[in-house]
Amino acid sequence: MSHGGGTPPEEIVRREEGRRIGGRDVTPAVGTRGQPGAWQRAGEKVALFREHFGDARWSYLYDKDTRYAARSGNGSVAAAARAARGGDEVPVEVQGPVINAAVWTWEVPAYFWFGGMATGSSFVAVACDAAGDHDAAALARKVALGAVLPGAPLLIMDLGRPARFLNMLRIFKTRSPMSMGAWCLSAFSATASGAVAADLLGYPRIARLLGVKTAVFGTYLGSYTGVLLASTATPLWARSRSLLPPIFICTATASGAAANRLLARDPATRSALSIVEAAAMTAELVLSAINERRLGPLAHPLEEHRLYRAATWGVRAGLALRLLRRAEHVPSVIFLLAALGYRLAWVEAGQASARDDVAVAQMARSRSARIGTE
Repeated sequence: MSHGGGTPPEEIVRREEGRRIGGRDVTPAVGTRGQPGAWQRAGEKVALFREHFGDARWSYLYDKDTRYAARSGNGSVAAAARAARGGDEVPVEVQGPVINAAVWTWEVPAYFWFGGMATGSSFVAVACDAAGDHDAAALARKVALGAVLPGAPLLIMDLGRPARFLNMLRIFKTRSPMSMGAWCLSAFSATASGAVAADLLGYPRIARLLGVKTAVFGTYLGSYTGVLLASTATPLWARSRSLLPPIFICTATASGAAANRLLARDPATRSALSIVEAAAMTAELVLSAINERRLGPLAHPLEEHRLYRAATWGVRAGLALRLLRRAEHVPSVIFLLAALGYRLAWVEAGQASARDDVAVAQMARSRSARIGTE
């Protein structure tokens, strides 16, 4: 039957059904189905887009002028390869460096320091509540929140793009210290905020409960940074795997106790926190000495770092002043500054260790932490 040259009814039905699949309208957003669509440049850019190939500066693959792709032209890589082969010549040309040092700047050790202070303050809050000093506990919870707040901005400053921090929260990867650290920072901040809010609103029992949860998260927040460093191929960090997290926890406890001691009003509370900060810094010195002995020559970048030496002597002076009961607040200030100095020194010394091609090559070929001099 003829339909006057119009579209047959069955074709109209077929087209209508073709626009809906599974109850969803699949009509093309641009153009006609089966026809080429009109094109125009999108007005909005995709996430993380940078004009003029600006993304390339974050890529090792596509921009060879970045710090990620820095090359050493002094022959150290070839010398390291020969040393690893017992002095024999390497049959192929060796490109370097063996590994690329971390490109972290001051934001990362500053984040470590603030996170450690927040961790130590959360411990202080629980201890004060257990001792019945609830006013000091409430103050410690405020210090913990104030110390953790710069954490996310510092990480974002280091990452260069705010969206990168949010991207780390897209997955929950238990085997990744960085992924777990981002989640722990968020959880710690949430519980610390809730505890302070409960204090201000007059709910002390809820504040104490949230304070305990904050301290539980703080146990990981204060130590995961050491795990993060130790999980790399950097010789100094990797060979400190067993003791670096406890060292960071000791420094975190001392800095948190020192910060709260400087703000405490009750003489009994200040006296107790003096013991805590001194004990924590003493433990840090002992663990660091054991770690340096185990590292052998690998410890040279750390031992020779000016900030590390200054922080170590400062801690010794602070402990002496605390033992002699002199200059009541000076040791606490010294311990706070020493904690920051240790964080800076560990990061910078690790970068120097990664640039030591001989150390990297020897570590890759042997389980021994000591490097023979040749």
